[in-house]
Amino acid sequence: MELKTIEVVAAIIQDGERYFATQRGYGDYKDWWEFPGGKVEAGETPEEALVREIQEELDTTIKVERFLTTVDWDYPKFHLTMHCYLCTVAEGDLTLREHEAAKWLTMEDIDSVNWLPADVLVVNALKEQC
Repeated sequence: MELKTIEVVAAIIQDGERYFATQRGYGDYKDWWEFPGGKVEAGETPEEALVREIQEELDTTIKVERFLTTVDWDYPKFHLTMHCYLCTVAEGDLTLREHEAAKWLTMEDIDSVNWLPADVLVVNALKEQC
């Protein structure tokens, strides 16, 4: 059986040497950590989807700085293709609307949270570029 592919975008929100991580508050992976983002809607570019999703999830306007990596991962129920971009906050205070927790992580403590499997690959890409 072929897995359904879900295409999403993720924002690696950066503030100097810190990166913003969010903890899922629902679903099969509740309490796991991820970079915020969501699904690309029909007619949207990945960058447009990212700006919209972060506005919806975190009540914050971001500036998409540059592409970091695309990650492909097979979860038990679906295949994930995740386009990841380095971003900065343009306006807003990163207010949690869907996640149960969030924290800023530096490279020294980025491995201190329980990342979702696909996000581990994003963390590795981030380490390689630093």
